[in-house]
Amino acid sequence: MKKTIFLDRDGVINEDSPDYIKSWREFHFIPGSIEGCRDLVHAGFDIIVITNQSAVGRGMITRRTLEDIHRKMQLEIIAGGGEIRDIFFCPHHPDEGCTCRKPLPGLVRTAAEKYGIDLSAATMVGDSTKDIDCGRRAGCGHSILVRTGNGDAAQKELAEKNRLPDHTADDLCHAAQWITTHFR
Repeated sequence: MKKTIFLDRDGVINEDSPDYIKSWREFHFIPGSIEGCRDLVHAGFDIIVITNQSAVGRGMITRRTLEDIHRKMQLEIIAGGGEIRDIFFCPHHPDEGCTCRKPLPGLVRTAAEKYGIDLSAATMVGDSTKDIDCGRRAGCGHSILVRTGNGDAAQKELAEKNRLPDHTADDLCHAAQWITTHFR
């Protein structure tokens, strides 16, 4: 059985924006993220994206536009030699009180149920405290913080709370190198 890598999207795969990513034109891959996906897939890992997308709940983007962004993102990653098995997203506004918005583990658990994933063997990779906390709450065996996106601020916050991830990497490409060395 393949091991699973859960990836956050904004700040890990693509550049984050305080104004949200509302179109493909605003979506920009972080250097090395496509290569990181390729390296993980070539090493035998499945990749599943777990992402909060409250721009939908805020009425800033339609679900159809979000799905179009995701389709184009997947095609670019496939063209680069990688593959994303699935994408799970929370479309809700933060005030809605849903159970799928990170740091809650709903999306990870839904993915685990759908694909029969052993969460104790899975790794969560993110750029925020929410991502690391989500992985832990879901029961992921490992967590990796990337310094892209909000990673520097998250690293300080996690250190202050003594909740350090298993590893911190400069970006997804370096995280993939660490994963493929330690979890083959």
